[in-house]
Amino acid sequence: MLNSSHGDGRATQSGYAKTARLWRRGTDAGQAPVLFEAAVESVSANGAVDRTQASETIWFVEARDFFDADVWLGDSTGARTKLDLPPEAQVSAHRGWLAIRLRTGWSIGERTYPIDSMLAIPLASFLAGDRAFSVLFEPAPRRALQTFFWCNGQLILSILDDLQPVFEVLLPSDGSWTRAELSGLPRVGVVDVWPLDADESESNGDLLVSVQDPLTPSSLMFLPQGRGPVVLKRSPPAFNADELVVTRHEAVSVDGERIPYVQTGPARETGNNAPVHLTGYGGFGMSTKPYYNPSIGKLWLEQGGTSVTANIRGGGEFGTRWHDAGRGAAKRLSHDDFAAVAADLVRRGVTQPRRIAGEGGSNGGLLIANMLTRYPERFGALFCTIPLIDMRRYSKLLAGASWIAEYGAPDKPEDWAFLRSYSAYHQAAPGRLYPPILIATTRRDDRVHPGHARKMTAKLQAMGYGQAYFYEPAAGGHGYGKDNKERAAFSALGYAFLKATIGWPDR
Repeated sequence: MLNSSHGDGRATQSGYAKTARLWRRGTDAGQAPVLFEAAVESVSANGAVDRTQASETIWFVEARDFFDADVWLGDSTGARTKLDLPPEAQVSAHRGWLAIRLRTGWSIGERTYPIDSMLAIPLASFLAGDRAFSVLFEPAPRRALQTFFWCNGQLILSILDDLQPVFEVLLPSDGSWTRAELSGLPRVGVVDVWPLDADESESNGDLLVSVQDPLTPSSLMFLPQGRGPVVLKRSPPAFNADELVVTRHEAVSVDGERIPYVQTGPARETGNNAPVHLTGYGGFGMSTKPYYNPSIGKLWLEQGGTSVTANIRGGGEFGTRWHDAGRGAAKRLSHDDFAAVAADLVRRGVTQPRRIAGEGGSNGGLLIANMLTRYPERFGALFCTIPLIDMRRYSKLLAGASWIAEYGAPDKPEDWAFLRSYSAYHQAAPGRLYPPILIATTRRDDRVHPGHARKMTAKLQAMGYGQAYFYEPAAGGHGYGKDNKERAAFSALGYAFLKATIGWPDR
């Protein structure tokens, strides 16, 4: 598919203009996509316009599922040429060059390119049948490409090297590529880089950079071509970070895999009774990074608590291997990973199970629901937000059908056999000692149907669990509210519940 995000996660098409036309697939299999709407102000997920060449080129994307897509090349009259690419590949074109990021291995000619490789070739040569690619990136076990984009003829790679942010700049020259690293940027925390200009055809190579970590609010920097970064604006601190430190650790999961996690809390040891807020996601190849979180900072850290973010499988921290290890039938492993982090906090003497408060939303809500049903003894309280829970019917509700590539198809008996094992709605049983849980959704969630949260709460209460609570504000969509006031109320309610339940009074 077309590369679909800059380093800051905005929904854009790297290497393409932001004004595009919307296209849909043809009515028959293999039929070229056809125009159905005029120009719009933002890039469509279905196509993009490339104005960096002598003549305008339009790219068309025919999505098969959440990850797979066919890519076509054409012009304003329609799609003309389907590119011979693996269906999960991400592609981006700029000034006559085609960059390809593989999500699967690709054997072509006498060569096999491994998963997560980054390849490049002149577009004209590719269309003529040449497959002599330049290999621009090859992954290592803990070194993975995150995103890539073009800027003024340069291809910029965003890499996590053992979770440290690295940015490489590659420039084609006389059939080869020169390589350099963006200098002046930190190697810890979260660093996002994207082009200053919205339209690639107008770019002179200037970049924008955002930098933050769990104790340092975001700074926006300007990075001119060939010079060091200049700070444009810093967000004010939202909480007192004095005497707090950030450390990194690793837990060992059920199959021996090492699971990294980031711990933020008091510099001095707090004994074995620290109030811990533990969160994670583990899905769709999305990397969990140590962002600055004002809510956690003000309502948890500033009051003496400890915050932990787990890099569980299913995410993209270490590339496709890490994603696939927590996808489909392996999704249970991502839940095992999270439980392993909770156990490691106890093993290290940081806290006790009754003082661990787990939180997760959306796919992370599925994670938290599974902590309730599969690992209840490891938590003192759970906050399950905008959650996916009923894996039998998820594909029939709102956007659920688009996630089959991540979870599996519940209508197929062979898939339901493993989906049932982590469908928390079906695994909940009477007579078990579950920790208190607050399940929260929004009435207007248009992505994960609020029925997941409603049904799970109703089932728990019907089975006699008096500490299964439910919250559903009227607005908010797939989030915590429609504005900052509602989002603050949602978070404050959740953290007050967690703190009271684990025996840590809110000061």
